[in-house]
Formats: sequence, C-alpha cells, structure tokens
Amino acid sequence: MRNSDAGQVHCRVAVPADMAACAAILNRWIDATPWMPRVHPEDDVERHYRESVFESGPVIVADCRGEIAGFLALSGGHVTALYLDERYRGLGIGAALIREAKRRAETGLELWTFENNRDAQRFYEREGFVPVRRTDGDNEEGLPDILYRWRADPLREREA
Repeated sequence: MRNSDAGQVHCRVAVPADMAACAAILNRWIDATPWMPRVHPEDDVERHYRESVFESGPVIVADCRGEIAGFLALSGGHVTALYLDERYRGLGIGAALIREAKRRAETGLELWTFENNRDAQRFYEREGFVPVRRTDGDNEEGLPDILYRWRADPLREREA
C-alpha cells in the first residue's frame, strides 16, 4: 500500500456484502495480536457481524478502489469496533473513519479499548478522546480495558 493510495479511500455505509471483509479484518487482527485470546472461531465472528453488528447500527467502511481497508461500527453513541487491514495502517484512514463517526454523533462518542493496545490509546487520545474508566477485564476476553469518551463541541454547530 502506497501513501498515494490513501487518497483513493472513501468512507461509506457498509452493505451486507461487506460483512465478510469486515469480519476477516477483525479475524486477522486477533490472529496477529499475541495478547488477544481467540474466544470465538472465525466463522462465528462472521456470523456475529452478519446477525448482530450490522443490525445494531451503521457500519462505516473505508473503501479503497473496491477493497475494504477498514471499518468502524456504531451503536448509538458507542463505537463498537474500529479495525484496519494491516496494509492500510498509518495512512490516516482510521482518523477518517473517526471523523465520520464524530460527524454522525449528536453529543459525543464512547468506546472501549484494551489496556494492552497502546497504539489504539495513542490514536484515540490524538483524536480527542479521554480515558474515563478502567476495568480489570469485565469483557469476554477477560482483559483489562479502558473506556474512552469524546464530547462534541456545542459551538461547532454555530461555527459551521
């Protein structure tokens, strides 16, 4: 992936045909992350995305010439997933997906990230999220995590 390809990426609402690509991105991330346990088989992740994630709110994909570079899932004011294909990391695509989520947010956004995911923490903090709560692993993976929050600026509507 070349930096020039990042300009060829556009964010759009996912369609059911994108579900397998989104689940594959997540599955590859799980398999490549040494501290992340696999708690669901790959085909179960795809089923979960088809039956639950795509039904609970919009999923925004970063489309690069017909290939899904990454995705962000929303449910109300919660970002429930943000994953990029490894080849597309570090090119501003995650920031573009977060900007799209912020644009859709009425008052703000919340998301959880794992304590071990230092890169994600740095990214979210650069994007204006602040940590508001920590757990010792109140999730199905049993891993400590951090709740991040971003609040919409009420002045942004007046300035637009």
